[in-house]
Amino acid sequence: MQHDTVLVVAGGGAAPSASALPAASAVVAADGGVDLALGLGLRADVVVGDLDSASPQGIATAEAAGARIVRHPAAKDATDLELALDEAAALGPRRLVMVGTAGGRLDHLLAGLLLLGSERYAEFEVEALVGDARAYVIRSGRELAGEPGELVSLLALHGRAEGVVTDGLVFPLRRETLLPGSSRGMSNVFTGQTARISLDCGVLLALCPGAK
Repeated sequence: MQHDTVLVVAGGGAAPSASALPAASAVVAADGGVDLALGLGLRADVVVGDLDSASPQGIATAEAAGARIVRHPAAKDATDLELALDEAAALGPRRLVMVGTAGGRLDHLLAGLLLLGSERYAEFEVEALVGDARAYVIRSGRELAGEPGELVSLLALHGRAEGVVTDGLVFPLRRETLLPGSSRGMSNVFTGQTARISLDCGVLLALCPGAK
């Protein structure tokens, strides 16, 4: 089966509203993400992880609905989210959308955002909904939707992002280089309802932090 969009649902507390989620042809839940998925009215097709944070009821409900359960040992070399992203990538979608929460452990949140820019997901359109924030991985170019006055920050991932050009932002970048660990691309602002970001080489993470 060809998949257009696959949702990867991570666990946690407050999540995006169900109305903010794109239509998806498959849903992969990372451990406790199965409970979040059920709370959002989603049916999980795959549940993956060591299942230490998923509720027994959530696992049973997903399994009864036909979900494939992929159980891993607690002593493993990857997070449940990474395992779930790999399961989602194996489905061969056009687009991967991670759904998560802004709460929980800071190290998990940071590792998850860095993971989205991994080279092994380079063939997919990758983005994330984290609470009321949005994140987009940009490799060559991408058009982002927003609102006039909305904030967007551009961060280089895993190395230099060279030849960065923006259109539709208050502070334009014209073939600039953004470096990992630099705040050069922080707190730009949409001038209208779309912005275009392109680059010659490297990977950018565009973050729209949502409500101030």
